[in-house]
Amino acid sequence: MNGLLVDDDTLYLEALQRALRRRGIECETAPDAAAALAVAARTRPDFALVDLKLGETSGLGLIEPLRAIRADMRILLVTGYASIATAVEAIKRGADDYLPKPVSADTLQRILLDAALAPAPDAGEREEDASLESPTMIPLHRLEWEHIQQALNETGGNISATARLLGMHRRSLQRKLAKRPGPERRPPFD
Repeated sequence: MNGLLVDDDTLYLEALQRALRRRGIECETAPDAAAALAVAARTRPDFALVDLKLGETSGLGLIEPLRAIRADMRILLVTGYASIATAVEAIKRGADDYLPKPVSADTLQRILLDAALAPAPDAGEREEDASLESPTMIPLHRLEWEHIQQALNETGGNISATARLLGMHRRSLQRKLAKRPGPERRPPFD
């Protein structure tokens, strides 16, 4: 199985690419829409994981061109700014899944394997069965950690500016940074 990871956060891309490679899933990466389309045309991936916010553009605009390159490509839209409106829009445009960011490699592998084992629905069934729920809930402490990391990235690593951006005291932020969250627990399978 090969894939395409599209995100303007290069650290996240590299970490996810390495984690997927360890699981036997080869992926190419692209930091923007133009690079993503070029890579997709060259490699014709089985799936594409596309971030909703790609700098100043939206990942929603990539769904149709990617689908045109390969009609059976599984397109998963991820975002740290999840909302029902964008989820509905993503599904209407042809995305197969809409997931909260960060998506772990285990969650992504499980989604892809479940999709490979399930019979392909026709277009009418896809619209009726468009589920907006994530297969696993990301723990709150993990979401908080990712939100802090995003704010740190936006402020160039400045702790004081990050604390102001997040509306918290600098020392509180430093305490939270000292407590890096552990790995996510997997839910039991039925």
